[in-house]
Amino acid sequence: MGDTQVGARKQAWRKGAAPTPLAFLEAALARQRGQLACWAPVCLGVGIAWWFAQGTEPGAPAYGIATGAASLCLALRVGLRRHAICALAAGGLLVCLGVLLAGARAHSLSAPVLGFRYYGPIEGRIVDIDRAQSDVLRITLDRVRLDDVRRTPERVRVSLHGEVVAPLAPGARVMTTGHLSPPPGPAEPGGFDFRRHAWFIRLGAVGYTRVPLLLASSEGADGAWLARVRVRLSAAIRARVGGEAGGFAAAVATGDRSGLGREANDAMRESNLYHLVSISGMHMAMLAGFVFWLVRAGIAAVPPLALRLNARKIAAAAALPAAAFYLALAGRDVATERAFVMVAVSLGAVLADRRALSLRGLAIAAMIVLGLRPETLLNPGFQMSFAAVLALVAVMGRLPRGWHRPSGFARFWMPVALLLLTSLVAGSATAPFAAAHFNRVAHYGLLANLLATPAMGGLVMPGAVILAVTGPLGLDQPAVWMIDYGSRWILWVSERIAALDGASSAVIAPPGAVVALVAAGGLWLVLWRGRGRVAALLPLALAVGLWSRAERPDLLVSDSGALVGLMTPQGRALSKPTGDGFAAMVWLENDGDGRAQAEAHDPVALPRRDRVLRLRLGATEIVQVTGKTALAALDGCDGADILIANQPDPAPRPCLRFDARRLRDTGALALWRAPEGLRIETVADRAGRRLWTRGH
Repeated sequence: MGDTQVGARKQAWRKGAAPTPLAFLEAALARQRGQLACWAPVCLGVGIAWWFAQGTEPGAPAYGIATGAASLCLALRVGLRRHAICALAAGGLLVCLGVLLAGARAHSLSAPVLGFRYYGPIEGRIVDIDRAQSDVLRITLDRVRLDDVRRTPERVRVSLHGEVVAPLAPGARVMTTGHLSPPPGPAEPGGFDFRRHAWFIRLGAVGYTRVPLLLASSEGADGAWLARVRVRLSAAIRARVGGEAGGFAAAVATGDRSGLGREANDAMRESNLYHLVSISGMHMAMLAGFVFWLVRAGIAAVPPLALRLNARKIAAAAALPAAAFYLALAGRDVATERAFVMVAVSLGAVLADRRALSLRGLAIAAMIVLGLRPETLLNPGFQMSFAAVLALVAVMGRLPRGWHRPSGFARFWMPVALLLLTSLVAGSATAPFAAAHFNRVAHYGLLANLLATPAMGGLVMPGAVILAVTGPLGLDQPAVWMIDYGSRWILWVSERIAALDGASSAVIAPPGAVVALVAAGGLWLVLWRGRGRVAALLPLALAVGLWSRAERPDLLVSDSGALVGLMTPQGRALSKPTGDGFAAMVWLENDGDGRAQAEAHDPVALPRRDRVLRLRLGATEIVQVTGKTALAALDGCDGADILIANQPDPAPRPCLRFDARRLRDTGALALWRAPEGLRIETVADRAGRRLWTRGH
């Protein structure tokens, strides 16, 4: 439908002819001509989100309905010529494809999951090395061997608390004796479910060892040559660039973050600079951009070549394999693959004489990423990355023509203004997602990025490229100098910003619908044309309202039964200063409470006597018991309505009981005061029966 037809319909409506709903929809979609393709990944994402939101695993009937609906939409799209019907049919087709893609992906990754707590020999091939949250080294093994385990997990992850005797190199086959458990569930109902994450990376068990790690054999080392190159390159960088700066440089160049200590990581997070450590679209863009500039400048420096060759396309063709090698070197995790797809789409646009950064190019990248790995839709990195790029493309598209070719005095202040603008736009677009997922708001993030990003793009990334070229020739000192000083400056900035008063603050965890509403509002604001764009304010306002009214449980109980947390006017009071540390950390973060577990421990609000803790929620009396002796000595339920125990309890009790055995089935508990009495939620109830929860 062209502009003439739209104008004719408007004239008819003014004369009193009531438009039909289909005609109204035709006119609305006609104004979006050329923009509807950008909604394709949104529709695909809706189908994927529906699949993940189900409380029970979709079965054959659901997939049959999705297949039938997809076939019907395809028939409507091909057989009819009405613009509105075709557009809606295409959107419906993509929604159904999202459902089918998510289901197919999840079932294709099915792998054994350990069903019990295991202690004994562990043997396997190292495929990844990183650091755990406790700052100890951690390895991921495949080709696993365990004693007396019928269905051995395909991959296990082990934290190394003991001596490391074996060489930590990917491909080496190692052995130790340690503890393994199934991937843990959420620390509270509705929280992040690590089991789902583990399912999609085929991780069947996690654990730790306190005994030495030994080399079993060199079998299987040949299949990990690129991973060994990454480890050697990382070690070489750390040897040339000492201290935390070397760990930072290795993380940026190879994706190996095992050399970066906990204090540096915390400072980077507090200053909103952690995205510089995680290989993302910015790293890929900087590397590809530098290679692009280097090749193009080299051709321009030779006049005969500059006159005969298309330097722009040759530079793009050279930057693409450089980005691909960076992807392979960094280990091909989800974030790196997403970054490579976005950069590849931009370079492909240059080769095809299209705009390198456009909404259509971003839509293509999103379709590729979601098509390959539908589960990335729930990944904070995916949401923040695409939110930042979407906002930047939208804002840059509204700048006056010629802004990228400044003249006169503008040549000096334009780069600074552009850096300020991009940091402000990207930071504003990602802030809601970062706050929702990580419960932190960095108040000086804009300042930190303004100070650190130039060093990243002007020293560290160019230095890494130059080092790759000159290192084998023994001419690596200038590149090492660039990397060293750039990394030290970035770490110095992160430390100083993180040390400022009020550098960051904790925020309460939002309800689950908030992230979806923020995404819907942002997408509508950027992608919709015309006055209807104002409708984006509705989901955004609703998200703000829901978040501002978010409430936290009155009482939380860990899945071990050993830790409880009572909400008081002063914040959540914890029953223990140590133990169940991960659950305590998650609870306090979700409360928007920046205290550590030891600070939140309150023996006055939660008094314990002879390993028995008694508290009251409304009219309900609750008793928590730790230890076999105290549980055996308990007379019935000691007058309580609810009994919580960290040990199995075979004795009959005249109350509602959550002992260790039942808590393994229900997971952690959340208790709320309600007018009708106490409301209890369990992890099992909220998580439902999905592929990754079966057997838990």
